[in-house]
Amino acid sequence: MTPPPAPRIVGRDPLPTTVADAWPQGGEPETWLLSVSRYTAAMDAGAPGTILDAGERERASKFLRAEDRERYTAAHLGLRELLGAYLGMAPADVPFTREACPGCGGPHGRPAVSGTPLHFNMSHAGDLVLFAYAGSPVGVDVEKLQPASVVEQVAESLHPKERAELDALAPADRPAAFARCWTRKEAYLKGLGTGLSRDPAVNYVGTGLSAVPVGPWAMTDIPVDGAISGSSGYAAAMALLTSLPHA
Repeated sequence: MTPPPAPRIVGRDPLPTTVADAWPQGGEPETWLLSVSRYTAAMDAGAPGTILDAGERERASKFLRAEDRERYTAAHLGLRELLGAYLGMAPADVPFTREACPGCGGPHGRPAVSGTPLHFNMSHAGDLVLFAYAGSPVGVDVEKLQPASVVEQVAESLHPKERAELDALAPADRPAAFARCWTRKEAYLKGLGTGLSRDPAVNYVGTGLSAVPVGPWAMTDIPVDGAISGSSGYAAAMALLTSLPHA
């Protein structure tokens, strides 16, 4: 898989007509990026009530902090707008479902849309929401770079080779290397449909500049840092299920 271009930007402006009925069934995946603050500022006050379903509105209302509520609302509105454009339907009519969890078989695996082979995933952190759409299972993750103290704590949950790679780096280089590793790992686990219920130490994805594939899953770092003016200090990655295992 060739490295994807920088994500396209999702706003409240009409989506490009090329999105309609042109989702990547057999081609390269497509990624989109949304700025929560800009999207929220341009959002029609009535949009959540007319586009989100009852479950989404209820969950949004349970967030205690306004910033969390706005991030959730913007993310789900953007997801519905893009899915509606790809599938040729109104955003409010997109029929969400959940695939079976590969770990326990429960209905909390990868998100899906009933009746279509279009695969998608999303992740949010800080002011950014990252979306991916593909013709095969896909996972994405975006994270803000963390201080050294957080990296030191969370690094204990990584694969032994990844921990050794971080230990070999100068302290100033560890946050960026950790962010590369963690976003790849979370993207892979979200693509599997397990999330962090699967031990992140099991699979090696690497901390270096080149992502390491996991079996048939190709790992790609997504260039989001600075893609939207004012959005710096982020890392992101995508995991895509390919047809053949990697050597």
